[in-house]
Amino acid sequence: MVMINKTSSKPYYEQLILSIKEDILHGVLRPGDQIPSVREMAKRLLMNPNTVSKAYKILENEQVLITIKGKGTFVKALDSVPRDERRIQQLKDRLKELVIEAGHLQISIQEITAWVTVFEEELGGINK
Repeated sequence: MVMINKTSSKPYYEQLILSIKEDILHGVLRPGDQIPSVREMAKRLLMNPNTVSKAYKILENEQVLITIKGKGTFVKALDSVPRDERRIQQLKDRLKELVIEAGHLQISIQEITAWVTVFEEELGGINK
């Protein structure tokens, strides 16, 4: 279930976005599931509603969530989300930065690959 680490240096809205995406990958949240309202989520997580709203808006822009006026906010089906080449390029750029940093720390590509495999297994298979 959605978790926020109050001691993390990562902004709360980014943690919320990642946590919701992780819950979707784990099957905790499924397509069509309704998620708590902004106010309810803010109350649960002891967060400012504006922070939750920001996360929800980003997830809507990324087509992870869909809001239906008067009904609520729901998880969108993964297979109905088109590939976003801009976001894919951003992900590649971030990955390149991590590979550079790993090289600087003398971490091999094999070790990075092993980490990715472990993370993928923990998530139950990203591309099921």
